Amino acid sequence: MSDTSWLRTYPVRSGTTVPPAPGLLSALVPMLREWLPRQRWFAGKGRPISGIGLVSATELLPADGRLGTPGLLHLLLDVHQDVQERAPGAGQGQPADTYQLLLGTRALLPPALAPALVGHAVGGPLDGLTIYEALHDPRLTSLLLERLRAPGRTGHLRFGSEPGTAIQAGLTPRLSTAEQSNSSVIYGDAFILKLFRRVAPGPNPDLELSLALARAGSRRVAAPAAWFEALGLYDEPATLGVLQRFLPGSATAWELALQAVEYGTDFSGEAHALGRATAEVHLALARALPTSTLRRPQIELLAAAMTGRLDAAAAAVPALRPYRAALRAAFDDLGALGTRGTTLAAQRVHGDLHLGQALRTGAPALPRDSGMGVPPGPKDSGMGVPPGPKDSGMGVPPGPKDSGGWVLIDFEGEPARPLPERRRLAPPVQDVAGMLRSFDYAARHHDPSAPGAPEWAQTQRAAFCTGYAEAAGSDPRDEPVVIRAFETDKAVYEVLYEARHRPAWLPIPMAAVRRLAQPPHGRTP
Repeated sequence: MSDTSWLRTYPVRSGTTVPPAPGLLSALVPMLREWLPRQRWFAGKGRPISGIGLVSATELLPADGRLGTPGLLHLLLDVHQDVQERAPGAGQGQPADTYQLLLGTRALLPPALAPALVGHAVGGPLDGLTIYEALHDPRLTSLLLERLRAPGRTGHLRFGSEPGTAIQAGLTPRLSTAEQSNSSVIYGDAFILKLFRRVAPGPNPDLELSLALARAGSRRVAAPAAWFEALGLYDEPATLGVLQRFLPGSATAWELALQAVEYGTDFSGEAHALGRATAEVHLALARALPTSTLRRPQIELLAAAMTGRLDAAAAAVPALRPYRAALRAAFDDLGALGTRGTTLAAQRVHGDLHLGQALRTGAPALPRDSGMGVPPGPKDSGMGVPPGPKDSGMGVPPGPKDSGGWVLIDFEGEPARPLPERRRLAPPVQDVAGMLRSFDYAARHHDPSAPGAPEWAQTQRAAFCTGYAEAAGSDPRDEPVVIRAFETDKAVYEVLYEARHRPAWLPIPMAAVRRLAQPPHGRTP
């Protein structure tokens, strides 16, 4: 096996034209072409990989099986696919998606790690070593935690932590099976590390917003304890991962809502408290971060973007076409607000809020075999069961009793959209509309044609908006044109998603489309 001293750092983007380790990429590419499309977090499923480029390679533990210990190699890779067929929202003109990989290396893989196998290296500096997904190996994930406990820099990787935060040593790691677009490792019952799989220059909103909220004293967020990022590869650092407190014994609002639907129990109190908690987060974000006012040009651009998404979805889903003109009217009405001189307040928002993004602390245990798939969103690329009591908590103390101990999580926004778009200021009603659509999904999850579904959803929507209004001082229902436009935009996205990925679920958003296509009647929840 070859010497691996070259692996200290391999920066392509810094201008290196002659690779210091020819053979690394050629040894990895054949196995990665087969392995990457099988990963739940890989966004390019169904499209052939046309090329893989090495952005950087950093050795965190010597990658030499002769030492009798596993090696740990951190990689950033540019994965090239047909630009015309890339994921919606990925942006035009981008040559590739950049993915973060943590690969372990051993001379011989223990049976317990067999499911983590990536392949066997032939040739190059890793010749003869077995390559595997490092997050399955407790020895390597323990090393990651230790690195996060000691802020500093290793090659292009910089590790940082929040001052005053104590991170215990020796916590037992376990890989969470709940994530879809990212990967998470839980350490004991104390912390959870989220590793962002698709990487882009700039701060990831999940770290940026959570940190701003925590520093502002918000109890509605899982306070970040540590993080790491890539330096020197782009014009600004790229967030790679964030370590947050873990909250065992919690349940998502999605799980609790489905339980209420199944057993016919009241959920309006929880919906009301969740509305209050959402408003508290919006108020805190507006105080902690910049805000702006959308005027006619910005409002018209916003409406035009919604219309463009409608036209694209209607072209792909024939069932949507009979309603296209009526749905477009919602966006035309939004654009007309600017013409009449109306302005809209804009700020940083969650960006992908639904019932699966809210945790209830101290929730009762829920059955683990309930088959509770979550409403669609770019984050839900594998559409698995949302985190349950053992896999989902991100800990902060419970909030005020009148807000029910709700904590909002995953401030990443819609991962399929470009990072600058996810960081863009938006009207907070965007988050409200996402939650309203989620109540519809919960009502119809077990039976899309359930006769009582509209009434149940209506009750929860009204309770959520009432709670939101009590905390925010303004009721989103008082802006019916705005909330109808955002809810319509979300429903159109859902139609496209379900048609492509879960045709059996298409009746759920189509019911919303038929409702939203009707002429509006004043204030709507």
